[in-house]
Amino acid sequence: MAPRILLIDDDVELSRMLAEYLGEAGFEVDARGTVADGLAFLASAAGIYDLLILDVMLPDGDGLDLCRRIRAGEAGDAAAALPILMLTARGDETDRIVGLELGADDYLPKPFNPRELLARLRAVLRRGRVEPGGDKIERFGRLEIDHGARKVRIEGEDRELTSHQFALLCVLSDQPGRVLSRDAIMARLAGRDLEAFDRSIDVHISRIRAAIEDDPRKPRRILTVRGTGYVFASKQDEPGL
Repeated sequence: MAPRILLIDDDVELSRMLAEYLGEAGFEVDARGTVADGLAFLASAAGIYDLLILDVMLPDGDGLDLCRRIRAGEAGDAAAALPILMLTARGDETDRIVGLELGADDYLPKPFNPRELLARLRAVLRRGRVEPGGDKIERFGRLEIDHGARKVRIEGEDRELTSHQFALLCVLSDQPGRVLSRDAIMARLAGRDLEAFDRSIDVHISRIRAAIEDDPRKPRRILTVRGTGYVFASKQDEPGL
C-alpha cells in the first residue's frame, strides 16, 4: 500500500507540484490550506496517514503551534503519533530548534529541492517503522521477523542478515503475495544506503534465502517471478515452511 501523506500548506501551486512529484514516487498526498481545516480533517482521518508535512506560516495560525497541538492529542491519538516534517520560508535556526522541540521529526526550509524532500520523507518513514512499533514481531509459520531487535529467526533460532538484507526482507514481507519489481523494491528502500543495493538486489535475495530457506535452491518463502521480480509467499503454514 502506498504511503499516505497529509500536506498542510496554503501555497496551492506548491501543494499541486508536491502531490504530482510525490505521486510519481509512490506516495498518495492530500492537501489542506489552513490550521483549522487541517486539524479538523486530521481528527477525522488520521488513521489513514503515514506522515504529515506542515508549513510554519499558515493564513489562520502558526504551523509550530499546530505541531504542538497535534502532539498534545487535539486531533486524536493516531495523529499525535504520526511523523511530522516541517516546512518554512523562514531560514531562522530558532524556528528549526523550536519545531524539533515541539515534536517535529525533521525540518526543511523553503525553497527546497523536491528530491531532498523525498529523501527526508523516506528517512523519517524508515525511522518511524522501527521506533513506534519497536516490539513488533511478525510470524509467518516457522519464520519470525522481530522489528524491534531487527532479528530474523526460524523456530526461535537467529539467522544472520545484514541490516540491508533485513530491510529488503521487510519490504517483501510487508506485502505478502504481491509481486514487487526490482524498481519497486528500490523505491521502497530509498532513504537507506542505496549504494549497497545498486545492481545487487539479486545477490541480497540469494543471501536472504541462504539464511531463511530450508533449501535455497528450491525457495518457498521468497519466490522469483521470472521477468518481473520477487514475491514473499503469503502462505507460510504449509509443511516445511
